[in-house]
Amino acid sequence: MTFEPGDRVRVLPSEKPGHVRTPAYLKGKTGWVESLIGAFPNPEEIAYGLSGRPERPLYKVCFRQTDLWDDYAGPAEDRLYADIYEHWLEPERGST
Repeated sequence: MTFEPGDRVRVLPSEKPGHVRTPAYLKGKTGWVESLIGAFPNPEEIAYGLSGRPERPLYKVCFRQTDLWDDYAGPAEDRLYADIYEHWLEPERGST
């Protein structure tokens, strides 16, 4: 597995066509790994009748709502959690 809990990550801003499991509103956004959920076949490939193998790590990633929405008026501590496959993540620039 590439990432550990607490690692800062950025969701790739890719405009991959077709079936994707990563919400568009998270693309290009930065959050942190909350936990590793496990490894699973890639649903983006399964949707097209492929095996989805090899299995890919799936992470629970946390984002601050204020980092996602420019006009977010809720409390600063509000968070959004999303399950994101490793191939959609990269280390946040400037972090190791």
